[in-house]
Amino acid sequence: MPIIDHAAATPDRIATIMAGSGESLTYGELNERSIRLAHHLHASGLRPGDVVALFMENNIRYHEVYWAVVRSGMYVCAVNKFLTAEEVVYIVNDSGSKALITSAALGPIARDLLGAIEACPVRLMIDGVVAGYDCYEDAIAKQPTEPLAQEPRGDFMNYSSGTTGRPKGIKRPLSGEDFAGASMLDILVEKLYQVGTETVYLSPAPLYHAAPLGFTAAVHSLGGTNVIMEKFDPVASLRLIEKHRVTHSQWVPTMFIRMLKLDAADRAGHDLSSHQIAIHAAAPCPIDVKHQMIDWWGPIIWEYYGGTELNGMTVCNSEQWLAHPGSVGSSIMGVLHICDEAGKDLPAGETGTIYFERDIMPFQYHGDPEKTEAARHPKHPFWTKLGDVGYLDEDGFLYLTDRESFMIISGGVNIYPQEIEDCIVMHPKVADVAVFGVPNTDFGEEVKAVVQPAPGVAPSDDLAAEIAAYAGEHLANYKVPRSVDFEAELPRLETGKLYKRLLKDRYWGNTTSRIV
Repeated sequence: MPIIDHAAATPDRIATIMAGSGESLTYGELNERSIRLAHHLHASGLRPGDVVALFMENNIRYHEVYWAVVRSGMYVCAVNKFLTAEEVVYIVNDSGSKALITSAALGPIARDLLGAIEACPVRLMIDGVVAGYDCYEDAIAKQPTEPLAQEPRGDFMNYSSGTTGRPKGIKRPLSGEDFAGASMLDILVEKLYQVGTETVYLSPAPLYHAAPLGFTAAVHSLGGTNVIMEKFDPVASLRLIEKHRVTHSQWVPTMFIRMLKLDAADRAGHDLSSHQIAIHAAAPCPIDVKHQMIDWWGPIIWEYYGGTELNGMTVCNSEQWLAHPGSVGSSIMGVLHICDEAGKDLPAGETGTIYFERDIMPFQYHGDPEKTEAARHPKHPFWTKLGDVGYLDEDGFLYLTDRESFMIISGGVNIYPQEIEDCIVMHPKVADVAVFGVPNTDFGEEVKAVVQPAPGVAPSDDLAAEIAAYAGEHLANYKVPRSVDFEAELPRLETGKLYKRLLKDRYWGNTTSRIV
């Protein structure tokens, strides 16, 4: 059901609660406000297929903007709130956005965009204004509350995180179907996770990321309530599950690690009995971390693997994972293939590039036909990759080993950093870690670890030696970092995405890469 039906049937049901402020929005309010904004965008000349940039922190207005754009047949381009003005300008211009909606909280950066986004004439600001922007609240207040005559379904167009070069917009073709119909993600979320009108969904991640935005939108389509955290905090997350009787949630592995490292007193004393399904994705989860989470929360943890491209998807519940530890599941969308560099299918157990086979080309990288073509299999145009490396077991379960771009080749041996990171992050004095290859005159590359120490732990040569020794207890010698450096904080966003290239380029002298 679209939100308009939930608004008609149960207008006072809560659609969204902001976890920190307690501010809420009913389905009636969400529907009406999204209709008003849709009218404003239409009156400003925007039409189906156009792009609206949404540059905002987690905010009670986020979803009404999303739904206004989607019910207008347009693309929502959710922009990372941590970007610099230069980076936001690039995305707004590259996407061809005709409208930009932001908030007063990001006013200083929003002001710096002016003069560089001339092709984006509609500019609205929520919770206040700065010169060059119109007041969002005033703009929608004067609009009608009846839906537009035509409401084709739009979509979101997120930009890739950018492991090399400028990020690119991931653009899926619009279906042309009516807004009232269910999206593919709506159907998946309902069937896989039993989301419905009784669902209370905790979202601790930033909404500019594809998964939190897509899943919370699906919860709205299915009539549930979203509890949106302004910022992740491990103790607050547990309190919110108890306070709101949360039934469903979504996480990234770094959040699990932070919760597991809480003091016993902080972990205990919370009633988590309402919690039925905890979903995680975005990055591989260390096996020990997953075991500990299942021991703590019970067999309610589900993992999936897929990208914003929606070229394929695997899913694994707790029971399946315990039978296939380390797996990200079997495919529920697309046929999996593991291929060598020549594109040849590899047998079970052999590592290669992961492709999903579909009967269509499900996405394109906006303005970059070369990158789009590079995502295709060399012989099969509807087999596409995200750039990940892994293997299948005999039962068809997929295991991720790394990204293609960060594989270390040392003395002709392939080394996958994820395995090393999964080991080191379990050291009690380590909060976060990045592993990658650095130049070595004899072997081409050698293994480097950059560690963010746990709170209260000071970096030192002794700590570096301790971490290397710890890795040596669990890994083959050739995988042990030859050196360990320290950073106060690794460049990891709240989405769980680690911008490893920012670290690696320091050692390789790459000054041309422009990465977030």
